[in-house]
Amino acid sequence: MNSVETVLSSRRERSIDPHSLLWNGCSLAKRPMSPASGSSARKGCWLSLATDGPIGSLAARRLGEMARPVRAILFDRTASRNWSLAWHQDRVVAVRARREVKGFGPWKRKHGALHVAPPFELLAGMLTLRVHLDPVPQTNAPLLIAPGSHRFGRIQEADVAEVVDKCGVAMCLAEASDVWIYATPILHASERASVAARRRVLQVDYAVSELPGELQWLGV
Repeated sequence: MNSVETVLSSRRERSIDPHSLLWNGCSLAKRPMSPASGSSARKGCWLSLATDGPIGSLAARRLGEMARPVRAILFDRTASRNWSLAWHQDRVVAVRARREVKGFGPWKRKHGALHVAPPFELLAGMLTLRVHLDPVPQTNAPLLIAPGSHRFGRIQEADVAEVVDKCGVAMCLAEASDVWIYATPILHASERASVAARRRVLQVDYAVSELPGELQWLGV
């Protein structure tokens, strides 16, 4: 993996260039909603996922007003739950029930929900937003991405290291309530936190189209 000397400082901006996603597959929205804590933070986050809210509107700027949240996962990393994540693409979507549709498979259970691997074209039309509930400096296991790697299609495991080397590595540092936006199939990874600290991230996938056949998005 390439060493990380700098972050994409040009993407740490309050007014987001609507073409930035098309450029390298990632951008940062600085504090689109006020920091909060406890139950009010959770309620505020969920209410903000609609396209007219401060979080959902970030997806709508890139996907259009038909964008909707189709999966949400809360990652809670602590000193006792401190993991690393190898370079990979997100290749599955969460659905309500198993329905056999051509081009969809294999199936798996992940985070307690049923998931299936769709055709890559569906993933290419999705966005993933990471809402940071805690500060993420370099010591707190920030997400690492390979900018532009989403343009390589479905990347075979044997080719991942070469693609990362070609695209380079960006470190997604964040303050509490910052939102990182990236193309769902972009290559990403993370290391273990080097300093014990909590790192809660609400990760939300957005899509526009309905699933084919009788498949239905799990939704949020």
